[in-house]
Amino acid sequence: MTRFLTYLFGRLPIGWLQLSHNRTRLLAASAGVAFANLLVFVQLGILGALNGTTVAPYAMFDADIMLSSTDANTIADGSNIARQRLYEALSTAGVADGIAIYIANLEWQRDDGTSATLQTFGLAADADAFLAPDIAAKFEPLTLEDTVLMDSGTRGAPPGILYNLSPSKPYTFEANARTLSAVGTFTMGGGFAADGALFTSDQTFLRLFGSRVSGAANHILLKTQDGIDAEVVVERLRRILPESSVKVDTLSNAAAADRRYQTTERPTGIIFGFGVLIGVLVGIVIVYQILSTDVADHLKEYATFKAMGYGQPFFLGIVFEEAVILAVFGFIPGLLASLGLYGVLSQATGLPVDMGLDRAVIVFLGTLLACVLSGAIATRRLAAADPADLF
Repeated sequence: MTRFLTYLFGRLPIGWLQLSHNRTRLLAASAGVAFANLLVFVQLGILGALNGTTVAPYAMFDADIMLSSTDANTIADGSNIARQRLYEALSTAGVADGIAIYIANLEWQRDDGTSATLQTFGLAADADAFLAPDIAAKFEPLTLEDTVLMDSGTRGAPPGILYNLSPSKPYTFEANARTLSAVGTFTMGGGFAADGALFTSDQTFLRLFGSRVSGAANHILLKTQDGIDAEVVVERLRRILPESSVKVDTLSNAAAADRRYQTTERPTGIIFGFGVLIGVLVGIVIVYQILSTDVADHLKEYATFKAMGYGQPFFLGIVFEEAVILAVFGFIPGLLASLGLYGVLSQATGLPVDMGLDRAVIVFLGTLLACVLSGAIATRRLAAADPADLF
């Protein structure tokens, strides 16, 4: 390592030699940085799962514009929107077609006595043009009463029951005092608000949820005519529809607003965001303590260099060298431990806790920045010291 760093820096790696001289301290410092990395990775992983599960339902639809109630901050909350808004929108220039969608949570009591919450989407039986291709291809059988498509990623679903379903080989279960037949599957996965999802026709939806009426949908989806910019149609609709009760936006913007609301205004997102901040602060404090102690232990050696005419940039270079080494030595085990913990969390919760290259790079750069900042703080005492006072 010494030979490699000498070649890399073009000088004797003083920082590395100081760190490696006390291997116990080096291991303790690396473990501290690794722990801080692990903490940040876990918080970011869960926050990423929250973001992923928040926008996953939007990916199930193929539409350009969404109409919602003004108090609907997410796809599942807020007041209903009057179905008449659909007909008003269809009379607007640039709108090609539209449908109403109904959303509610269905409690599924499984055979083993446990229960699962299924986010249920009801659409008109001929609405396949508004669905993602894998769902649209299986939607036609839902014209039959009490038939559904079931999320193959439903958390806690008994193994094998959702394999290779078809209209001739359905999976039958009971929910809300009705017998439902799952005639196909799609993949969305569970989230923080539900364990899985169902798609069904609007008529079956209204039978399942007797208090709901066809004239009050959760959202309205619209497709624009070919060659018409969705943003232009959005502005037209905002001028026509009452802004006091109807919110108009593109589907992609609605998904982004939902994700932003979940991460910045809902307690779950805020808590995990603070967790990331705490992890960064823990790392800064640990590295600062190590580097500050190292500077104090070698203050006389630094004073000798200072008396010989070496300036502050030289000392900063040594401490920054130590900071970078600690960042690398702490990041690698922190990353490996996080990958293992991600697998455990994903298996235990069914949440999409995945490590992306962008996340790993961002955390590594953040670790470098935190360590360098700690090093800069640790050298303040040295900068103000007079060599004559250090002996």
